[in-house]
Amino acid sequence: MKLLFFDIETTGTMFWKNGIHQLSGAVVIDGVMKESFDLRVRPNPKACIDDAALSVSGVTREQICGYPPMEDVYKEFVAMLGKYVDKYDRKDKFFLVGYNNSPFDNQFLRAWFKQNGDDYFGSWFWSNSIDVMVLASQFLADRRCDMKDFKLATVAEECGVAVQRDALHDALYDIRLTMELYKRVTTSKQQ
Repeated sequence: MKLLFFDIETTGTMFWKNGIHQLSGAVVIDGVMKESFDLRVRPNPKACIDDAALSVSGVTREQICGYPPMEDVYKEFVAMLGKYVDKYDRKDKFFLVGYNNSPFDNQFLRAWFKQNGDDYFGSWFWSNSIDVMVLASQFLADRRCDMKDFKLATVAEECGVAVQRDALHDALYDIRLTMELYKRVTTSKQQ
């Protein structure tokens, strides 16, 4: 099974209006991590930039404007994907895996492909993804009423994963946390 764990940081919450400024994750094939990545991206020049969104990630406009152009980062990202998936083989694709990725991150990633002139997002990824938030819902169903929220950090702590709060909202840290949480909630018992 080919999994692409990923997390993004963005310039806002609307995939049709805002852009990606960080894309991080790991390629995991049959349970073995093959490669990790942490890509900084200058957002699409047409993207709206919300300063409040940047402050969540702890970056400034000046910083993200100094990142490599999205076209260059896109080429690097697709070259990495191509090492593990044959985009011309309909049976060879990644499952996208993240925390609350289905309604948010997946949409931004698909839009980013389109912004880079690529209409073949589905050649790389299955249409159904694995959302660790959904997996954790089942795992923690009997304790959910006692939890203050269902954010990544809260859920990770509830599952016994140590959380470094000052590192949250860095895509690379968040995906590492998500990967550890995935391991916990996909086993039959909590560690």
